[in-house]
Amino acid sequence: MLRGAVALAIPGGASRAATTRLRWWSTQSSPEQIAAYRHQIDTFEAAHPGVEVVFERTSDEGYPAQLAAAFAGGNVPNLVTHLPSFAVADYWSAGLLAPFDDVIAAIGADRFNEGANRVYEIEPGIHAAAALGNTAANMLWIRTDLMEKAGIDTIPATWDELRAACQKMQGRGVYGAPLPYARNSMTTLVIIGFIHQAGGQVFTPELEVALDSDEAQNALEFYTSMREFSPAGATSYSWRESLGAFVSGATATGLYAGRVLINVTRQNPRIADNITCATYPTISADVPPWTFNDFPSVFIPADAPDIELTKAFAAWLYRPDGYIRQINATPGHVLPVVRDVAGDERFLKNDVVARYPDEIASLSAAAAAGHNLGWETPRHKTNVKAGAIINSGILAEMVQRVVLNGEAPRSALRDTARKIEDLMKS
Repeated sequence: MLRGAVALAIPGGASRAATTRLRWWSTQSSPEQIAAYRHQIDTFEAAHPGVEVVFERTSDEGYPAQLAAAFAGGNVPNLVTHLPSFAVADYWSAGLLAPFDDVIAAIGADRFNEGANRVYEIEPGIHAAAALGNTAANMLWIRTDLMEKAGIDTIPATWDELRAACQKMQGRGVYGAPLPYARNSMTTLVIIGFIHQAGGQVFTPELEVALDSDEAQNALEFYTSMREFSPAGATSYSWRESLGAFVSGATATGLYAGRVLINVTRQNPRIADNITCATYPTISADVPPWTFNDFPSVFIPADAPDIELTKAFAAWLYRPDGYIRQINATPGHVLPVVRDVAGDERFLKNDVVARYPDEIASLSAAAAAGHNLGWETPRHKTNVKAGAIINSGILAEMVQRVVLNGEAPRSALRDTARKIEDLMKS
């Protein structure tokens, strides 16, 4: 087995001799998700005697190296789920993925929300993957009780309003905002969002580097100004730490996806009725929101064994009963992309979904309108180098150079733009 991929002995499966073994990789492995996966695996195995499906957990930050080793060594899994669309585009461009259109047809193309799979149509009429769900990854979460105590009437919609709110709510052991400053994917993705929220872009629609701009400079300056509202440990924050800071009550605002909802209800119920979310503020009212959606995916490596059986299992993941269980494992975090599930009472009556209808609606709308570096706006071409750029860490390094080391923003922007240009040519 590939180093870094952990095979989970999921309780409940019967031991038996199997003639065919399918390996399923995912970065998601909470106990609730494992239980949902167990149901999907059990029902598939029952319908396909002689088949065994093995779930293997991969690293959230380290999956690029793990998959690279698997592709290079000819030890690829059958199915990979929950990786972002920009990773899929990169692997497709290298000829490493099998076309996914047969699976979409088996699922039912008309079941998907309109435009749900457009980011995966890498070539006209050919899909490299399908969306497993929607995620609004960079929502602003805020404590409504602290807003009230501070005399704040409305959720901040601009950067100035956010800074003012953080200043008013910070104190007595509570920080304003847990923004990340480490050299990792979260810092990279957050600064990309800030650049768009400043009215800028990393690339032009024709994929020319556009980083050296006044808008990107404004984004870096704002990011720097928010450092005073972040806990000292934010210099090493990734997603888990940023989430934990808000859920624990250590910060008045948060930046994360819908996993906040279930984590707060379970880990800190005292504030569970005092949280809400909105799209992250922009520099001014005339700049529209820009939400990061990594479009959690399902794809099949081209060299996977037993391709046809693998396609059948991939389609099986969308059967309503199992799909709803998987969605409800982290309600609000990964939202449904198939119409019949979005309106299914089994989804709508989930305790968390039913408790936070307004937040679920906000998350769903933001995710449906979301983008990422691989597809910055509807005008942009698909950027197959987005995964390489994000994984390089150079955008996060740019943040550190400015925020932590005091380098002039324009100098860091110009140097980083040159590095990105080099990556685009590689």
